[in-house]
Order: sequence, then structure tokens, then C-alpha cells
Amino acid sequence: MYGLLIESIVHHLKQTYGENVWLQIRKAANLQQMAFSTHERYSERVIPNIAEAASQITGKPVEDIMDAFGVAFVTFMAQYGYDKILKVLGRHMRDFLNGLDNLHEYLRFSYSKLRPPSFFVQHESKTGLLLHYRSRRKGFLHYVKGQIRQVGKTFYNTDVKIDVISEDTTDTMTHVVFKLYFDNTAYKEETKTSEQICDALPLKSDVFFELFPFHIVFNKDMVIRHIGCGLQAIMPQILEDRMTDAFMVTRPLVNFTWKNILAHTNNVFELVSLLPVRRENDIQSHEPEKQNFLDGILVHVRPESDLDGYPLHLKGQMMYMHEWDNIIFLGTPVMESLDVMFRTGLYINDLSMHDSSRDLVLAGTQQSAELKLALDQEQRKSRILEESMLKLDLEMKRTDSLLYQMIPKSVADRLRRGEPAITTCEVFDNVTILFSDVVGFTSICSQISPMEVVSMLNAMYTKFDKLSEFHGVYKVETIGDAYMVVSGAPEITKYHGLLICDMALDMLDTMQDLHDPSTGGTMKIRIGIHSGNTVAGVVGIKMPRYCLFGDSVNTASRMETNGEAMKIHISETTKQELEENKYITQERGTITVKGKGTMKTYWLIGKVASDENYFCPFSGIELEDFSKQNDDDLHKKRDNFYSPVSFDDIKKSHNNLQTSAHTSPIKKAVNMFYEKQTNVEVVNGNLDYGLETRGSVVKEKEFGIIRNSIFNNENIQRTSHERHRSQTCMLL
Repeated sequence: MYGLLIESIVHHLKQTYGENVWLQIRKAANLQQMAFSTHERYSERVIPNIAEAASQITGKPVEDIMDAFGVAFVTFMAQYGYDKILKVLGRHMRDFLNGLDNLHEYLRFSYSKLRPPSFFVQHESKTGLLLHYRSRRKGFLHYVKGQIRQVGKTFYNTDVKIDVISEDTTDTMTHVVFKLYFDNTAYKEETKTSEQICDALPLKSDVFFELFPFHIVFNKDMVIRHIGCGLQAIMPQILEDRMTDAFMVTRPLVNFTWKNILAHTNNVFELVSLLPVRRENDIQSHEPEKQNFLDGILVHVRPESDLDGYPLHLKGQMMYMHEWDNIIFLGTPVMESLDVMFRTGLYINDLSMHDSSRDLVLAGTQQSAELKLALDQEQRKSRILEESMLKLDLEMKRTDSLLYQMIPKSVADRLRRGEPAITTCEVFDNVTILFSDVVGFTSICSQISPMEVVSMLNAMYTKFDKLSEFHGVYKVETIGDAYMVVSGAPEITKYHGLLICDMALDMLDTMQDLHDPSTGGTMKIRIGIHSGNTVAGVVGIKMPRYCLFGDSVNTASRMETNGEAMKIHISETTKQELEENKYITQERGTITVKGKGTMKTYWLIGKVASDENYFCPFSGIELEDFSKQNDDDLHKKRDNFYSPVSFDDIKKSHNNLQTSAHTSPIKKAVNMFYEKQTNVEVVNGNLDYGLETRGSVVKEKEFGIIRNSIFNNENIQRTSHERHRSQTCMLL
């Protein structure tokens, strides 16, 4: 399939749906090419794949998409001047349909490897006709219908209605019969004219045969009875042979039988000899025989030109002769070049004088070198252009990736469509904002090098970024050790509070893998969360960013600054967002907040999972699994995090915490707790603390009882073999 067809489709899709939709279709169709060359051949599946992808994107049926492609092709051909051919192909619509095969023959000069379909007309009347369509391709039925209708409308001012009478599809061929309804009064006028032809002009067969030196006469049994002098010179052995034993039909796409020939007399026939035709080694050959000695025997070797033959390609018309009850094929040879003509044993004077056979051969030879050079140059330019388009496509993807890191995708797409940045500013009635920072960040920075600070923050932010993608929240910005995310903007969701709280719990949970290079212990953060309204939009020109504005941003920041290490501090509005969900909170009380006065706030302790296990920070490793790990495994897990700068050379503090699973004071305290406690209850999501932690020192106190109405106030038995709660949840 040549690129001309695909070019017309791409042009139609861009013009109808826009550049962005075409890019989506190209991606869905898995097309690697950014552009298509007119004279280059592509896979037969390209157009069907584009049609299926366009149907998915636009929601229209594939049949309507293919019909529109056919209509667009007729208009698109005008860019290459092919509309001029259509204008002169026939005086009436019926003439165009009868000459469709001739149109494809003309296109063969520009598209040498063209595999065109075959058309022939049957059962004409003044109201229409039957059109047989045969093709080696599948799925182009509606494409052809669109082309025929558009040709009638554009060039003949005729409305054509098309019905599908039958469709027969095999592995190698598609045969469709169309019923065309249109004003075909030209057929009746031509019939009257043909009746007036005078038949009183006799012509001797010898004269007639001399006019066509490559004619073939055969009877109903397909036996060749006579051949022209041109064929007699190069293929004398075919006389009295069957036509099917000497030739094969390449056009039209029908079986080579007497009945099919009579039904297609208005079509151009192309015959190809089954055996190659080669020049005889006569006295006119200028290449002498070569003599070689093989095992002492003298061997005569014929010139290479005599050994290499070519199948003879004939093109012409089939006519039924009533007087003879035979069919005569009036053909002429089709030669690719003078070299092929010489090797087949033909000469210029063998061709007819009354047609353009001689002129075509000579003119084609003169122009072939120039055309080949021009074609090579165009193909080279096309390859360079295609490579440039692929590079451009890659750079566009990189640009999009960078843009989507700075601005949310939905907002960035609006900016790419040309919308001004001011239109991206929106008021969101209810969002949830999270702030976090590193506890003692200033002290840590004073004890380590700048590169170690960068490595530490990079390791932490890498984990936080993955969590933000997992929970579907948007990372607004990072300033130093501060990390800010939001849910509910720009993508509105009623679960914004839940998503942010889940994100906060996972942030605390992942801190066990992040090390403080100044002490060797784990890093600690504090988190503040607030829910409320805000204004969000893109600001800036040189480096545009998606920013949030409003009192809710300030309140969320105050929640973080008034928080405590490894705790999640939430406002009352955020607490209300969690009320019908299984989150464990504890009232902190009323505190004084700078710029806000007094506020009632809460601690977010954890979450009750669907399997009735308690989820709290650090719950990624449960005690049952934790007890099975040896020292080496635990050490590897704690050191397994991304860092571009190694901490091996970092100076450790003398009071570095021990990481052994067997000597961990946290594990000892929790194990002691499980030995003493037999049941736990939760009520209204409030938690009484049983342990206090100060750095690495754990003090054992009297454990309180946890109650929750979601378990119907029934005691939940916890045995040693059941899944336990996480370390930090128990410590809290």
C-alpha cells in the first residue's frame, strides 16, 4: 500500500478532528511514523488500524470512518493533479465506471508496484448498473463506496445511491457486488448510436492481423488457433496450446475461463507468459560463447543474456468475433526497459506503428535515468525528514514529561491548547492540604556536609513522590525540608481528606528506611493537615508553577509548625472529613495558633484496615514477620534506599541506636505488651496512650484500654499466631 492513501487519511483526520485527536489516534494505532511518503509502500494493516483507532477515539462506527476516508481521498487527489485525470476519464458516470481499470493502469507509471482492485460493469439500465469489485485487500468495501459517491457528486454532478448485493471473502480475494442507482440515460443513447454503425465494410483477416502483431486467437476450448508475427518470432511453440498453459491473467482479478472473458470484454486484460522468453543465440549476438575446461572436458557456455529470460507481459483487449466464434486478444507488449526488450528477443520494429508503443519505450528509456535520480533524492530527503520527525516526537515527549512535572496534566493540556494562564485559576470549595518538615533539620545540616544534606533530602523526597503517585495526590512544591501536597485540586474528588491522611500515614511508615546521617538513627518528620477552600492556578512566565493561595494554605502550615515529631496534626475540618471512616484519632485539645487564635485540633493515630487489623505508621513490617528476620536481613532492609551520595563515610554519633532485631528496646516493649494484654477495644476512635518514647528510650507504663463501637463493643481476642499491630501504633 502506497503512502498516498495514508496521507489523504491523515490530512482528513487533522482537518476534521484536529492535531491532538490525530496524535491520540496515531498512538492508539501504534504508528511509529510521524509522516508518510507518497511513493513509499507501507503495511496493508495501516489503514484498518487507523480506522479502528479513530473509531475508539471518536466513537463513530468503523464503517462510517472508512466511508469518510474514501470521500476525503477524492478531494485530496487534487493536490497531486489527479483530479484532471478523473475529469477526462469519461463523458458520463457510466464511462467512468467502465474505465476504472484504465485509471489504475495510468497510475502504474508513477506507482510501479501498485496492486489495484478490479472493477467491471454488468446489467446496465437507464436507472443504474451492477458493479463488481474485486480486491486482494479486506475491509475496504465502505472506502470504495465513499469514493464512488464523491466522484459522481464532484465530477458528474450525479447523486449515486449504493447498495451491497453480495460480499464474498476468501483468504486471498474479496468480491463485492454493488447495485448503483443513478441517472444512466447515457446508456440508452449509446445503444441507439451503436445500431447505426454500418457493417458493410469488409476487412480481410490478413490485413487485420498485420495491424496487431501480438494478437492471439483462441476458441471456446481455450486452444490457441492463431498468433501474430511478433509472437511468432519469440514464442512459436504456443500455437495449438491452451491459453491457460501458456499465459496467466493478472488483470482483471478473475479466473481465466471463456465465460469470464466474455463477461469482462470492457476491461483491460493483462497476460503474463508462464515460461520466460529469452533471445536465441544467433549470429546477431555480439557476445561470443565462452569455453571452459571442466575435468578435462571442453564446455561451451552461452552468454549470460541468453540464459536469463523474462516473462512476456502483454496488455490489451478481448473481443468476441461472431463470424469465427472465437475470441481475439489484441495486445501489445509492456517492456520495462530496452535491456528487457533485447533479452526477450524483441526489436523496436516488432511493435505496432499505429499506436504509441515505440514512442513509450524510447521516451521511457530517456526519462528513466533522470526519474531514478530524482526519486533517489526524494527518498533520501524523505528518510531525513522522517528521522527528524522521530527526533522531534521524542523531544516533544520529553517536553511533555517535564511540563507535567511542573504543572498538573489537565492544566498543562489546557495551556497547550492556547488558553491563557489566567483561565487556569479556579476556586475549589473543599480541598485537603498537607505540610511536612524534618525535625531538627537545622541541627542536622550543621553536622553534615552539603552533599549529604542533598542526598538525605533526595532519598526522602523520592519515597514521598512515589507515595503521592500511589495515592493520586498532587505534589505542589518542596522548599528546603518542607514538602507540600494537595488533594481535591486540580482534579476534584470527595475523598480528598482520606487520600491525604493515607498519604500521611504512609509517610510516617516509610521513615523507618530513612537514616539521619548526623546520628545514624532514623529521620523524624512532623505533619500538619487542614481542609478548606482555596484558589489554585498557574503563576509565572519564565518558570510557571501551579500554586495554591488562601487561608487554608496558611492554616495547614500552622498545623505542621505546631505539631510534634512523628505525629500527624490535623484540624477540626479534616477530622470531620474522616468521620464516617475507620480512622483512629485523638483530641489534642485547644491550642493557640499564630494568626488564627485558638483552635481545636487532633492527632491522627492510624487506620483500621478492612481485615480488622490496625494500620498505624511503620505498619509495613508486622511483628510476626519482624521476628522471623535475622540481623543481616534487617540491616539490609534499613540500608536499602536510594541515595546518590553514600553514607558510608558519614561520621556517626557516639550514641548511635542499635538496629539488631534481638536488642531493639521497641520490640522488647511491644513483646512485653502482648504478653500482658489479652484483648483490646476501640471506642469513637480515641486512643489512650500506654507508652511514652523519648528518643531511643522506652518507658513502660500502665496500658490503657482501646474501645471502638465499630466492633459492636465486643472484645477482640489477639493470640500470638495472629497478625499484630505495628510497633509505633503500640508505642503510641
